[in-house]
Amino acid sequence: MKITKLIHSCLLVEMPAPINRTALFDPGVMSEPAINVSSLEYLDNIIITHNHDDHMSLPLIKRLVAKFPDVRITATQEAVDELAEEGIEAVHEETPGVVFFDSPHEEVRPTFPLPQEIGVHYLDLLTHPGDSHSFKETKAVLALPITAPWGSTVRAVNLALELKPKYIIPIHDWHWHDQARTQTYDSLEKLFAEHGITFLKPETGVPIVIDV
Repeated sequence: MKITKLIHSCLLVEMPAPINRTALFDPGVMSEPAINVSSLEYLDNIIITHNHDDHMSLPLIKRLVAKFPDVRITATQEAVDELAEEGIEAVHEETPGVVFFDSPHEEVRPTFPLPQEIGVHYLDLLTHPGDSHSFKETKAVLALPITAPWGSTVRAVNLALELKPKYIIPIHDWHWHDQARTQTYDSLEKLFAEHGITFLKPETGVPIVIDV
């Protein structure tokens, strides 16, 4: 599996042969500078956990669909309806390799509206929970939100220690200054290693290859 973080909560997940499948998770507005649509060679799935702008950029999705008209978009019903208003087809249903699990968005009212949210297990290998620290399950690779207005790094760490994935890739950290991100990544790498968990330290646009 090759995972490329594209700022904040957006992940490009590429599976080699014999699977040959590429998915993009949560392409939001923060991720626009990191996503060069013209350079993408393949895209089979776009998966949107909820319709907040930092997870779903309509202009970016329009560009992706223009290049990949057969891409399958999976999202919440709220997001499906919003995309339909822009002439973009999406579905709120599980498909082969895309399995939903209970992962409610943490409370953000009255600052933001509380959206519908789906957590997604992808290919039985990777778990993306959206904006939640309230889920109860994970696959070998966990995309872990580690900072947010709605949650804390301490809660994220304790949740991961409870669930014990094999790998963690940090997401939802656009809010941090680069130096704070580097220091926190280093400390979390050491902490999780003590518990037999590999904490990946992604750089924007730089692929990480892991054996799952």
